[in-house]
Amino acid sequence: MEFAGNQPFGAVVPQVERRRYHRYSVNVQIELRQEGSDVPLRMQTADLSRGGCYVQLMMPFPLATYVNCTLWLADATIRVRGRVVTRHPQFGNGVMFLEFQGDGEQVLARYLDAIIE
Repeated sequence: MEFAGNQPFGAVVPQVERRRYHRYSVNVQIELRQEGSDVPLRMQTADLSRGGCYVQLMMPFPLATYVNCTLWLADATIRVRGRVVTRHPQFGNGVMFLEFQGDGEQVLARYLDAIIE
């Protein structure tokens, strides 16, 4: 059998989970505005975590685009600055949360902790 390093050729190597926070499949209303633009895009999250979200967009933002996000969580609204970290053409973007306004990070954490899977 041929080997590459310690793995046989053709061996399936499991992917290491790089996410820091658990993702929840939850649809939350979100508004995205690319920094420097006044054009809001309203949609729903496909998934949400303490560290970011995924949104479905036919024309996704380029990687590394900074966006200002507003999320409506049950009885609270939070605002957070984020950066596009994944881009799937004609499908959507993954957004990493960078800077929360006020107590937004704690509000999001309480909201997600209340979700029963």
